Amino acid sequence: KHPEKFGTGVPEGVAAPEGANNSETGGALVPLLTLGIPGSGTTAILLAAFILWGLRPGPLMIQDNPELFWGLVASMYVGNIMLLVLNLPLIPLFAQILKLREYILYPVIFGIAIVGVYTVSGSLFDCWMLAAFGLLGYVMRRLNYPSAPLILGLVLGDSMERALRQSLMMSQGDPGILVSRPISAVMLFLAVALLCTPLFRRVNKWRLKALEENG
Repeated sequence: KHPEKFGTGVPEGVAAPEGANNSETGGALVPLLTLGIPGSGTTAILLAAFILWGLRPGPLMIQDNPELFWGLVASMYVGNIMLLVLNLPLIPLFAQILKLREYILYPVIFGIAIVGVYTVSGSLFDCWMLAAFGLLGYVMRRLNYPSAPLILGLVLGDSMERALRQSLMMSQGDPGILVSRPISAVMLFLAVALLCTPLFRRVNKWRLKALEENG
């Protein structure tokens, strides 16, 4: 109602996006728990944790693991109550954290991540893997690639490879079976299109910028 106050820190303008941000977590859990499809990057990581523990989110999760399912639902209620209890007195501290410069905050986060990885595995190779994936994440962010599909690919890659081997065995080694059916052909086309869309947008942005600079 008052667009002229946008960006001035009015409570209504701050509460609206933060309320939407808080509700996003619960909404992203719905497709994860019911269909096994993560609705965000955070739930994609949660899906990876489930699979590592031998759990398969989906329609049968309520039947096979009711204690886990209802435990997650209950944790959402408890978590929101705890957020209210903790956030109100800690608002001044959070405000001070926001004042930290990136060149201070990022090395601290990276150092904590390195210590955590080395504590769990005791392997320097895992630390180098962390650095490599951190660099990959930075490049993906610069190119506007979402991280959730990459996490899903790492988690579901083994299942995909098994399905691919089964398909090639059925077709006696002919890869044409992957596009011989309309459904599989459309799905492959959409996958390639979604993969290339951020790159095309980036190239188009560079092209338009070059045209503007050239007059």
